[in-house]
Amino acid sequence: MTDSVIVCNGCCCGNTKKGHNEVPTDFLKTEWERQGLAENIKLKISDCLGPCSMHNVALLKTSEGHTWLGNLSEIGHFQALIGWASDVSHYGHYVDLPDILESNRFIRDEDE
Repeated sequence: MTDSVIVCNGCCCGNTKKGHNEVPTDFLKTEWERQGLAENIKLKISDCLGPCSMHNVALLKTSEGHTWLGNLSEIGHFQALIGWASDVSHYGHYVDLPDILESNRFIRDEDE
């Protein structure tokens, strides 16, 4: 299984009209390419992932399982996602989340 980072940019996520911060999809795509991450970790920009109350959601899918992140509201969150993906790509296995993302982790019932 190829590891992947799926970032929601659907009905609520990134919707500034609903009071949510923009999801920096161009920044993510540019950094993924610049750092050569796509070979080991796929970046997918998705429509609605489901947990809309957590707006600005990302799903990290690895051989270790699924990690859900929500309320990604600042550029530092997305920079940390890139850093995490870079570490996973470099080490070839799951690494701990950066501290800045730990408080954004949530469990989605269907993953239990």
